[in-house]
Amino acid sequence: MSQDTWFITGINSGFGRALTEQLLAAGHRVAGTVRKEGSVDDLTGRYGDRLWVARLDLTDRARIRTVVDRAFADLGRIDVVANNAGYGLFGAAEELTDDQIDHILATNLTGSIHVARAALPHLRAQGRGRIIQLSTYGGQATHPGASLYHAGKWGIEGFMESLAKEVAPFGIEVTIVEPGGARTEFRYDSLRTAAPMPAYDDSPAAMTRAAGDRSRPSLGDPAKMAARIIESTTRTPAPLRLVLGSDSHRFITTALRDRLADIEPQARTAASTDWTG
Repeated sequence: MSQDTWFITGINSGFGRALTEQLLAAGHRVAGTVRKEGSVDDLTGRYGDRLWVARLDLTDRARIRTVVDRAFADLGRIDVVANNAGYGLFGAAEELTDDQIDHILATNLTGSIHVARAALPHLRAQGRGRIIQLSTYGGQATHPGASLYHAGKWGIEGFMESLAKEVAPFGIEVTIVEPGGARTEFRYDSLRTAAPMPAYDDSPAAMTRAAGDRSRPSLGDPAKMAARIIESTTRTPAPLRLVLGSDSHRFITTALRDRLADIEPQARTAASTDWTG
């Protein structure tokens, strides 16, 4: 088995932790980032120098480039760059504060963009590489009460889909991962919610207020999902999108069908605005 090296953001929990554990157990190397020092000491104690760790907050743009550059310098080659770190923010758009909006977009959208941009010069120099972007079915479908979470995910999917076309000539491939609900800490420990406004108590947006209810576990198995993500890096060409979970597949296909049903009948009116001079 060939030894690959991965760079993964947010390895202390969730998919980042599951990916790191499986990769290290299989003999690969991982360069991982955490927000809190010491949060993966159990893994460094078990795997030694096969796990490289740095502290990183994705809202710190300058440090992103420093950490990525140092990882490539220290490890010599990185085969897969996985943008995993992020969090959820739920609440009606009117309920959210300006700071909440700025922070989630800086983390889930522009943070991931800057990680990818920092890695590109190194991947181009190698002549190959794979970028994995953790998204969600919420990058294709929407729910009320999650407008800013969707904004970040739809934004990063558009960026990555365009990037895939830009970097293909350099041997760099991109996969956007779209998991459904998974039994990770996402819904319980990292989820943030807006202060509720009474005006929205009986609105569709109020459904997200129960998102952290532990009596309603998610459908997906994060270990199985991590295994599918790792397996996808052995495929050539890379899948542009990797849908994980029957709920994800259902939400995405329904959203795409609804979108087509709305757009396809507009062919004649769309053409009516073409220049005819």
